[in-house]
Amino acid sequence: MSAHGPMPRSAWIFPALAVVLFAGATALGFTFTPSAAGLVFAVLLLVILFGTVFAAVHHAEVIAQKIGEPYGTLLLTLAVTVIEVALIATIMLGEKPVPALARDTVFAVVMIVCNGLVGICILIGGLRYREQDVQVSGSSLYLSVLFVMATITLIMPNYTLTTPGPSYSAAQLGFVSVVTLILYGVFLYTQTIRHRDYFISDAAGDADDGAHLSSRMLAMSMALLLVSLLAVVLLAKKFSLVVDAGTEMIGAPPAFAGVLVALLILLPESVAAISAARKNDLQKSINLALGSSLATIGLTIPAVAVAAYALDKQLVLGLDAQAMVLLLLTFILSMLTFGTGRTNILFGLVHLVVFAVFVFLVFVP
Repeated sequence: MSAHGPMPRSAWIFPALAVVLFAGATALGFTFTPSAAGLVFAVLLLVILFGTVFAAVHHAEVIAQKIGEPYGTLLLTLAVTVIEVALIATIMLGEKPVPALARDTVFAVVMIVCNGLVGICILIGGLRYREQDVQVSGSSLYLSVLFVMATITLIMPNYTLTTPGPSYSAAQLGFVSVVTLILYGVFLYTQTIRHRDYFISDAAGDADDGAHLSSRMLAMSMALLLVSLLAVVLLAKKFSLVVDAGTEMIGAPPAFAGVLVALLILLPESVAAISAARKNDLQKSINLALGSSLATIGLTIPAVAVAAYALDKQLVLGLDAQAMVLLLLTFILSMLTFGTGRTNILFGLVHLVVFAVFVFLVFVP
């Protein structure tokens, strides 16, 4: 979907279909079962869910063009994060609790974004323009906050003494949730007010499409964005049943569910990031990519922690040794990639290799 020109039909058809599907399934009491009817329902659900996610991102982009950068990128990131929290909380706290899903999804988001998406954007930009520039000051702020958030949420739970294993105690989880929210809040203040120029490239400054957006189109996009997000939240429960059954049918490891959720929520944002890299606006691609990682940890972990505490559910956060090595490698590689402010195809290829290792180890640990 493009944010330019008239509103595409899919931008309102899919949210409407999502609401109708949820209402129909609820009224009929339909639940997913491994059968012919269940397979048809699963395919229909996935098509409508994907379409609704893309519709939500389209409307977020329309509004983003009106409010400008970096507010637009921030709005897009927050919209995707709402979808992510809904999917994770619904699956993790459902009839078959999956206490490690939040950890697996957050880790998958970091690996997909910081290696897969960043690698593709840098590789495409390098092939097209040889080299591309990014703001070192902005990238450094992204990475510093991301490294701290990822360490205290995904690594530290393995080394605390109050509770054994990869889990925090209630007090520790509350403290970490508050700290991540404060870090993310201060980062947003820095990104949007204090040091806004750190996150804007010259290419972004030349765009002024949002100025011609009519008030009617803006109001319609705002309303349909809310409807799209609500529709995804409503369908999250149905999607969780399909994920559970599909994982069992193919014999996939538990971490596969986290990767699947991460891929679903990141797909439309990834399209926007790749499109920006093709237009020689790598800075916007990095804003979308690294912003997704920060929002995932800074907002998803506290939200899921509150839900787990309220419903007295266990929340497993600590990564195993293998995953911690991959996370550390990603940190070091990201510092080297963005440290000079210029990228080329080799940086992109190296990130993609690390991403391939991550995907391979999910199935062959």
